[in-house]
Amino acid sequence: MVAKILDGKHIAKDYRQGLQDQVQTLKAKGYTPKLSVILVGNDGASQSYVNSKKKAAEKIGMISEIIHLAEDTSEEDVLKELDRLNNDDSVSGILVQVPLPKQVSEQKILEAINPEKDVDGFHPSNIGKLYIDEQTFVPCTPLGIMEILKHADIDLEGKNAVVIGRSHIVGQPVSKLLLQANATVTILHSRTKDMHSHLKNADVIVSAVGKPGLVTKDDVKEGAVIVDVGNTPDENGKLKGDVEFEEVKEIAGAITPVPGGVGPLTITMVLNNTLLAEKMRRGIE
Repeated sequence: MVAKILDGKHIAKDYRQGLQDQVQTLKAKGYTPKLSVILVGNDGASQSYVNSKKKAAEKIGMISEIIHLAEDTSEEDVLKELDRLNNDDSVSGILVQVPLPKQVSEQKILEAINPEKDVDGFHPSNIGKLYIDEQTFVPCTPLGIMEILKHADIDLEGKNAVVIGRSHIVGQPVSKLLLQANATVTILHSRTKDMHSHLKNADVIVSAVGKPGLVTKDDVKEGAVIVDVGNTPDENGKLKGDVEFEEVKEIAGAITPVPGGVGPLTITMVLNNTLLAEKMRRGIE
């Protein structure tokens, strides 16, 4: 058996076409979704990622802006910029790129975003709504993972799903989404005993810890679906996933590559949430 490769670039392209059609429909009603991204400092990876979001947004007809603040910008000044965007009626969605410089509290900044413009889905009120099954903004990587599984016609009902990692960005929210899809979910983390036995029993594995080589073919049962969220650069700058791709693809039923798997869907879901934010505030179904 050789695994089906879950091509995130292809899935994202199809999904973005649907978003573009919806943007055109909104424009015909006089509304253009706008994404505003705050970038503090000069981190190269963050700059590249923010530019990718801007380019993707503009390609489907949205307006996008990057507010680039200096590395030494005070927390107070970042909060002032956020307040301006919160009160700007032309702005549909706000995203603050992390990591932030040490003088700026990430938690304080995320909590200052208007929950109705929080397209990253990290505001406490949006996280709370996710956990009580209310409509809200779902964090973009977990949402992208679910779209990959949906696109591949992976039936999750009653399946054993194992998530490696318990972060608020990926591990915990994707576990909730898998539960909503009626999977039986186990979360593994650094204190888990006998991780191998949990993995070997899994129908679906989502690994999101950033530890290259963590999951090998010996951990995977034949036919399992593998979603690799790992994204760690090696000494040459090449991105490596958590999963030993070349060996695991020989026994898995389906697998995401790194790069080109989950990443393109993460950016796509930022666009999805920006469109949703515009529709919600305009009262459009």
